[in-house]
Formats: sequence, C-alpha cells, structure tokens
Amino acid sequence: MVPGLAFLATAVATLFAQATLQRYTTARKPHELAWTIALLMFAVASAALALGASTGWDNGTFRVFYLFGAVLNVPWLALGTVYLLFGLSVGRRTQWGLVFFSGLATGVLFTAPIKGPLPHTTIPVGSDVFGVFPRVLAATGSGIAATVIFVGAIYSAVRFARRRSEPGAARMAAANGLIALGTLVLSSGGLVQGLVGHDEAFTLSVAVGISVVYAGFLVASARPAPVPAAAPAPDPALPDLAT
Repeated sequence: MVPGLAFLATAVATLFAQATLQRYTTARKPHELAWTIALLMFAVASAALALGASTGWDNGTFRVFYLFGAVLNVPWLALGTVYLLFGLSVGRRTQWGLVFFSGLATGVLFTAPIKGPLPHTTIPVGSDVFGVFPRVLAATGSGIAATVIFVGAIYSAVRFARRRSEPGAARMAAANGLIALGTLVLSSGGLVQGLVGHDEAFTLSVAVGISVVYAGFLVASARPAPVPAAAPAPDPALPDLAT
C-alpha cells in the first residue's frame, strides 16, 4: 500500500508540475514558476518515498526524501502565495532569501551524520535519524511556509466569497478552500508519522493532500462556460412561421 500511494503522489505531483510549467511558459508569471519548482521537488520526494518503501531505505534515498519532502518543497510552494498576495517586489526579495535557505539546507542535509542504521521496512522518522539542525530547518521551513499557504488560501477564499455575485468568484472561493484543505492534510502527515508512526496513514495523507491541492488548481484554472448569445429579435418584415 505504501509504495502504491507514494507512486500515486509522484504521478499527481508530476502532472501538477507539468500544468504549472505550461502556464508559466505561456504567461511568464513568477508564482507559477515557484509552484513548478515546488511540485518537481514534491515529485522527487514522493519517488524517493516509493523507492525506499519498496526496496529498502539507504542514506542517500532518505536524504533526498527529507530534503525535498520535509524541508524545501513547501517553502517554494509558499513563495507562489507571497508573489500573489504581496506583489513582485516582496516576492523577489523572498525568493532570494529562499535560494539562500535552499543552498544551506542542501549542504546540511547531504553532510549531516545519520544516527545508526536506517530501518529497512518502515519510513524513518527525522528525529530518530538526524541531529538538531536538520530538524530545525524542516520545522522552520515547512511550518512557516504551510502557515503562509493556508492563511493565504483562506484569505483568498473569504475575499472571493464576499464577491460571490461577480462571475467566477464562487469558483475561486471553492478553489482556494480546496487548496487550504489540501495544505492541512499534507501538514498532518508529519504529525501522524511522528506521533502514531503508521506509514500507511502518512503516505495516504501525502497522496490525498497533493490530490486535493491539485483539484483546487484545476477548479481555479477552469474556464467558465460561455454565456449563450441572446436570440436575435424577429424581423418584423418577415412572416412568423410559427403562427
């Protein structure tokens, strides 16, 4: 079950990244590039999860899984929210800070010592494997970033709900509600793994969470149905055949 759910999460994240990349290459909007980078990281982390769960964990597989899954992908996803809510200037400054954070985290995660042998049949827990600094990076990056995404999605959902009489406002409110829900599900995965330790529940939260966020993106991207054109008024000079 765990490898299957992990492969499902990989497929959804890859499709999601392809969609945002296509939109970025068309419109060149920076938030869509940030989302693409985040989703590619999510796909790599999910693939590492699938590999580790199916063939056994080793140091390299777990480092990739932890770096891209627990530390970096949520901050890059949150960067898209920063661009949307605060504009280009704040977004660019945040992006350069995130580039520095990403370089630091990559260096730390690939050089940090690992405590003892990794479990072969269960997903390793960061607190059992790494020292303090890698776990602080994960808690800081994912915790703050998930809050930014969740608050931004709720704010946008409320804003569009208040403008529900405008065309497309109800659809955008629903889309942001799905994104907020998906973010909550994704954030609950680490808590479930740390407190309960059930790999199936953790992997299910990963697969369901990214699927719900993707559903929100699809709802937001859907084009409204065209309004039918009004029937032309009959020409008074022509006979009314209906009578």
